[in-house]
Amino acid sequence: MIVPSSRLLWWVAVGVLPFATVAALVPEGAVLALAIILGVACLAALDAVLGQSSLTGIDVELPPVVRLSKDRAGTIDLRLRNERQAGRRLRLGLPLPAEFRPDEEDLWTTLPEGSAFARLRWACTPLKRGRYPVRACYLETGSPWGFWSVRARREVESELRVYPNLFTERKSVAALFLNRGAFGVHALRQVGKGRDFEKLREYIPGDSYEDIHWKATAKRGRPVTKVFQIERTQEVYVVIDASRLSARPLRGRGARGEDREPGEDASCPAADLGPSTSVLERFITAALVLGLAAEQQGDLFGLLTFSDRIQRFVRARNGRAHYGACRDALYTLQPQTVAPDFEELSAFIRLRLRRRALLVFLTSLDDPVLAETFGRNLDLICRQHLILVNMLQPPGARPVFSDANVGSVDELYRHLGGHVLWHNLRELGRTLQRRGVQFSLLEDERLSADLVRQYLDVKRRQVL
Repeated sequence: MIVPSSRLLWWVAVGVLPFATVAALVPEGAVLALAIILGVACLAALDAVLGQSSLTGIDVELPPVVRLSKDRAGTIDLRLRNERQAGRRLRLGLPLPAEFRPDEEDLWTTLPEGSAFARLRWACTPLKRGRYPVRACYLETGSPWGFWSVRARREVESELRVYPNLFTERKSVAALFLNRGAFGVHALRQVGKGRDFEKLREYIPGDSYEDIHWKATAKRGRPVTKVFQIERTQEVYVVIDASRLSARPLRGRGARGEDREPGEDASCPAADLGPSTSVLERFITAALVLGLAAEQQGDLFGLLTFSDRIQRFVRARNGRAHYGACRDALYTLQPQTVAPDFEELSAFIRLRLRRRALLVFLTSLDDPVLAETFGRNLDLICRQHLILVNMLQPPGARPVFSDANVGSVDELYRHLGGHVLWHNLRELGRTLQRRGVQFSLLEDERLSADLVRQYLDVKRRQVL
């Protein structure tokens, strides 16, 4: 495909139009004017013919998979193949999805003469998590005399994978991302003797009778003691609710006037800590951070997502490849406009998870009907597994007299509604506690840090 360039338009405006006017007004000069016009037309036509092959032998290659992080600047590497090895000025266009913000709409580059390949980086910032295919790339170059712009489409096969941005959690859980060998490691006192059998040894005065291995003692003719060790490979599962309640938007603390700190200026741009996001987005980020913590503690980490059915299940393992599999299972997860089915979830956990594990639920239970259904179905699994239930603090859910700045009747009724919600969640926490389940209301900004703190507390107390 060829289109007129600005040079051709300039020649038409400067040369063709004036001589055409002369030919119309001065009959004596019509022959000369028409000859000049015909010459320009012939040159343009010849340039168009010669320019048809300007992009022949030039191809574009993209990596099969490009991994990026949400709201974090990244680059897409392009590899240009020039079979003729001729120097040429190129303009490239990459049709990125609407969820991407490129630094430039198009890129200009010059293919070096005598080189068959050239590399180019396209800078962009993804704004939404997910998988985005790229199927084409567009090229443009000038004709030999510059009268035309030659354009072509090149087919490519590439997939842009936008993962959750874990870098936003670096302030609250910065220690998880540091790898300094043994520097900064402190000895942590472990309470208890553990439950995993390690070895047999000779009896030492003072050993408990319950630790004596009686069969080995009878076989050897002398007392033999069993030695146990602290559990190192416990299973940790994060259960993520991807139903309609997880689709509700969240905003930074500065977006709500009642959540600002005293003396904080509402008009200051720094007061808004970030753009709006969803509850599910925060759940996914916190789950991956908890997976990093479990990896460093030597435990097995797994995932389970559900809505009205079980969506994805990744059995607990460890290692870098397994963490990549967990990340791939979450980066395309989107909330569904359905109610969660806690009955099917409990039955699935009962059948598939036979070994005792730590189950960290990330859900929303501010709906009384769903909260009652959730508590009733926990009876299937709460005796076998250790369960931690976490949800984000709903806006305005606080005691009625916790805020002294009430200036109108409407504000009073709004605080009364928040008090009723807060009271219902406290009652739900007591109900779950009687079943041996810990229920916590967590702040949005500290969700990941609080989950890691809960997990390390379970490890320290050895309640799993």
